[in-house]
Amino acid sequence: MTARLPEASGEGPSADLLRARRGGALTVLDRLLLHSPPVAEGWNALLGALRGGTALPADLLELVVLRVAVLTGAEFEWTAHEPIGRRAGLTDLHLRRLRADDPAAEPVWTPAQAAVLAFTDASARAVDVPDAVFAAVREHLDDRQVVELTVLVGGYCMVSRFLVAMRVPPSDGEVAG
Repeated sequence: MTARLPEASGEGPSADLLRARRGGALTVLDRLLLHSPPVAEGWNALLGALRGGTALPADLLELVVLRVAVLTGAEFEWTAHEPIGRRAGLTDLHLRRLRADDPAAEPVWTPAQAAVLAFTDASARAVDVPDAVFAAVREHLDDRQVVELTVLVGGYCMVSRFLVAMRVPPSDGEVAG
């Protein structure tokens, strides 16, 4: 599979910003975003904050990213984040359950993970998060973390939708930054 647009050159100040976050290399995703430097720069700032600036525990962050990848069919996102999720403590069983229609059907999650998973599914699927689901998240996360969780779900829905619409092929593995 090839992306629906040609890759931009990867030169210029916007590319330098993306390259800095990625540890020196640009992805196909980055080169597609570079067709619009203002969008690429905004994307870079938001995703940099979500990946490296939140107060969310790493297991919860990666659980959200991987579940959104499943819900949106973004194989690039799954491939890029699976190794990160494993380092964050997600096991083979967790990863299998994330790919299931009802990942909570087996009791493999901590209470915080279960609450975040329910929140992710509600927000990504229906946008509106039921009061009971929100209340369950509040038992585990403070105000800042709830804001970050909400933006994380929405942000990775954006990422996944871009990847799928542009038909970005899966990465060869983890993607830095």
